[in-house]
Amino acid sequence: MERGRITVESWHSMDVDEVIARLGTDKERGLTSEEVRDRLAKYGPNEIERQERPSGLRIFLRQFKNVLILLLLVATLVSAILGELVDSLLIFVIMMAATVLGSVQESRAERAIEALKRMLSPRVNVIRDGKVVNVATREVVPGDVVLLEAGDKVPADARLIHAVNLQVNEAPLTGESVPVSKNVDPSPAGASIAERRCMVFAGTVVTYGKGKGVVVATGMDTELGKIARTVATIEKEETPLERRTREIGRFLVKVVLIVITLVAVAGILEEVLLYGSLSPGFFVKMMVFAVALAVAAVPEALPAIVTGTLAIGMYVMAKHNALIRRMSAVETLGCTQVICSDKTGTLTKGEMTVVQLFVSGRNIRVSGVGYEPEGEFIEEGKVVGPDGPVQLLLRAGSLCNDAQLVNVGGAWAVVGDPTEGALVVAARKAGIDEEELRKNNPRVAEIPFSSERKRMTTVHKTPDGSLVAYMKGAVEVVLDSCSKILLRNGEVQLSDELRSMVLAVNENMATNGLRVLAVAYKKVNGEGYGDAERLESGFTLIGLFGMMDPPREDAVEAIETCKRVRIKPVMITGDHKQTAVAVAKRMKIYEEGHIVLTGHELEKMDESELSEVIEKVTVYARVSPLDKLKIVKAWKLRGKVVAMTGDGVNDAPALKQADIGVAMGITGTEVSKEAADMVLSDDNFATIVKAIELGRWIYDNIKKFLLYLLGSNIVEVAVIAALVFLGFPIPLLPAHLLYINLATDGLPAIALGLAPPEPGLMNRPPRDPRESVFSREVRFLLSLITPVHTSLFIWLFLSNASRGIDVARTVLFLSFVIIELSLALNLCSIRHSIAKVRPHKWLLLSVAWEVFMLCMIAGLEGLRGIFQLTPLTPSDIVTLVLIAALPFAELELVKRLAPSLLIPESELEPRK
Repeated sequence: MERGRITVESWHSMDVDEVIARLGTDKERGLTSEEVRDRLAKYGPNEIERQERPSGLRIFLRQFKNVLILLLLVATLVSAILGELVDSLLIFVIMMAATVLGSVQESRAERAIEALKRMLSPRVNVIRDGKVVNVATREVVPGDVVLLEAGDKVPADARLIHAVNLQVNEAPLTGESVPVSKNVDPSPAGASIAERRCMVFAGTVVTYGKGKGVVVATGMDTELGKIARTVATIEKEETPLERRTREIGRFLVKVVLIVITLVAVAGILEEVLLYGSLSPGFFVKMMVFAVALAVAAVPEALPAIVTGTLAIGMYVMAKHNALIRRMSAVETLGCTQVICSDKTGTLTKGEMTVVQLFVSGRNIRVSGVGYEPEGEFIEEGKVVGPDGPVQLLLRAGSLCNDAQLVNVGGAWAVVGDPTEGALVVAARKAGIDEEELRKNNPRVAEIPFSSERKRMTTVHKTPDGSLVAYMKGAVEVVLDSCSKILLRNGEVQLSDELRSMVLAVNENMATNGLRVLAVAYKKVNGEGYGDAERLESGFTLIGLFGMMDPPREDAVEAIETCKRVRIKPVMITGDHKQTAVAVAKRMKIYEEGHIVLTGHELEKMDESELSEVIEKVTVYARVSPLDKLKIVKAWKLRGKVVAMTGDGVNDAPALKQADIGVAMGITGTEVSKEAADMVLSDDNFATIVKAIELGRWIYDNIKKFLLYLLGSNIVEVAVIAALVFLGFPIPLLPAHLLYINLATDGLPAIALGLAPPEPGLMNRPPRDPRESVFSREVRFLLSLITPVHTSLFIWLFLSNASRGIDVARTVLFLSFVIIELSLALNLCSIRHSIAKVRPHKWLLLSVAWEVFMLCMIAGLEGLRGIFQLTPLTPSDIVTLVLIAALPFAELELVKRLAPSLLIPESELEPRK
């Protein structure tokens, strides 16, 4: 080994023991924590080198990419050369302040996205210190022993040391879309990447089976690193809202530039007509004014503010356990009309507990809750010791099983699938230690569980050298593989009568809300387990496990919220129909008159047939991942916006098809996470509903500052254009325009984007997906604000023009700032009065700061002189206060007296 990298290139041609020896690791116990720390320091994190986040200086300089700002800088420099030093310096200072503010906002957005990327880092199970631990893939080091199963993304290049029906999709590396079967046998030294069957490579995906490998290369030393290609964890595509905002911005740019050109030409013509010539000083002054007006009036920052608000909102959502992978999902969340959710672990706690056994014709109750390995076995009201058949059932459940029960800091936890964990806990209650059991009965073959097969089969070598196969899975599926059943008097043929009895017990357990698994066994000869079809027949049914998974309390509340706001909750499960209905009733998802469909019934229906009845279906039982895809398509045929949850590799098509694909952060595979729009870090249904609320909140705030910025900027252009065309001199100086832009479009606009959620936010129905951000209430308020404010400003200027142009400019400048600040207070809620939704502290602080700065500018002689303002009389101050109150009162009256004008179209009529 050279320092910093491993130079061996032929791991695939070595046998397993040589690889283990060269890497200085242990295939059973893995590396120690100390060895991991040393290797992480030596080889660095396991990640592809990527472009670093832009520095603060780079973000600052990026603000000057705007052509209008560069023009203003040039015009200001020329003005300074011609002697207008004070004005030029003032304009420069205001511009720098605005640029710094823009840089800070963009930096916050960049930091939020970086934080999200860290949260979305993939994870993998590895063996360290003899225990299975889940770590971020960037922490994997050479010599780590990684565990792989269907749906995992391979974290690094690894030499396989164990493989069971392992298949890997290597398309990201080789371009070959057909999964490749893997094994542990060495490959020829000259084998190509595609021919190295004993190797798995970073970036590829496990599609079937399971395996164990020892990491031989990480980061840039992997095959993927060598071609410097990686998959991004966050897609920063432009959202529909950003596109729409950009289009509006471009349209306004054209309108504003036309108006400004006409204003500038009118001013120049007036100068020529009055004085017969045009001085260079006046021409430069006119150009500075025109460009300053363009900078102040053109909302070139709108898309950036929208992007920043979305990014920061995504970070807030991540703090609430909802990791958004695509920005467009934030918009779509507010439109969600249907949530199709898996039951286990999402609607329920995912802490499966065995509460009932059916074995040798007897029903036995098991006490204890959760993962505590303490409990009793009770038959007919009496505590009994687990006899031979019960012991066999519990041993079989622990051997045909990959879960482990571990004690972490005094608390018991399951590593692996919660359902398998429940079987291990039940065995521990009978004194059966799964680790010792598995050590004495090593697994020699396996056919893994899949959602299509609905069963798992393993073959074990017993201490006496014989081979025994165990199977667990759905009751109907396991029964189809059985020819005998274990009763009190031993094994007997599985007659139709006995089969009906087992199915009746299963039905009864399911009706009581229990999830039921059947377990069977058979003895096999040495050559009898190579053929899967032959192996999975002729079993003897041992018995049934009945498990309960209690509903999440917050999920029940979230379902109530969904129904209140006309979002339809739908439960999807692989459980028996009766189990599904019992749980759905308990959680208020299923009610009288609703329809329950099974996977078998779904198979007989096409998408159009399903779409005819889908509005009444609230429970789907015994479904496969492909059924989920059909359900999504049927809802979309009805024109509904649907969210779909999933955790398996085969759920990926349905997650991609859904408007909002929701993957599970704890139990979900890496494939499902990459296909999803949102990842739940707590696997909780309530988090989906919380994300919908936060999505609505973010969208609401974007509407507020869009309305505020557009309303203010349109009025500025309209007032100046009207006064110039009426024959008045330029009504506001360039410094006035830029300061108005800084004072009103700066801190108050940002504060509007931080406003807390409004009351009743989750009492509203889903937003119509066709509804633009410039919705009915936004258009109405713009049509109200623009003419009223424009008329008010023109009247103010005209009424003070007789006192001189400087007085008129002073009053107009101050009134612009004051009225726009009062508008910001008005828009802390678009629909509610200020008495109901009080301005939050950041908005109050930003307005108070701007009022203080305005008082300084108007009151201090030095600053007043720099801005070329005149002193205010007492009557001027009274007028300004009253003027600020008028538009404020106008909007408050509209909110109180005509609230229907501010209710979006989607809320006017209940959805059917």
